[in-house]
Amino acid sequence: MLSKNNKDVEELSNSSNIIGKGTIVNGSIETFGNIRVEGKIVGDIKTKSKATTGPDSSVDGSILAQNAQIEGHVTGTVEITEQLVLKATATIEGDIVTNKLLVESGASFNGKCKMGVKSKEIKIGKTEGDERQALKA
Repeated sequence: MLSKNNKDVEELSNSSNIIGKGTIVNGSIETFGNIRVEGKIVGDIKTKSKATTGPDSSVDGSILAQNAQIEGHVTGTVEITEQLVLKATATIEGDIVTNKLLVESGASFNGKCKMGVKSKEIKIGKTEGDERQALKA
């Protein structure tokens, strides 16, 4: 398990990660800091900060973040604890769960949308299996 003091968590939250154009990542990404995707991710994204996707990006998996701005294509569930912005070039094929939603003209999504949901704690470095193992111990 990860154990961080407040200063370490604050430093990690201020970090930024960029997946550049032409880059393909096969696997899930977890981060405390911001993440910007310009390339393609085949896997889930989880961040305690902001997730941003560029207009030519593709995410084939779910996104769980505090805030997000989507400009590209997402196939999967998008769950945002605070505010989700869908730019004009955004396409989402999957369900949306968010507290606040801004949709620009031209954006599209196919799926269910649930708004006004109370904040969910985003856990980084822990999986359901880890929690089950801790319960067995």
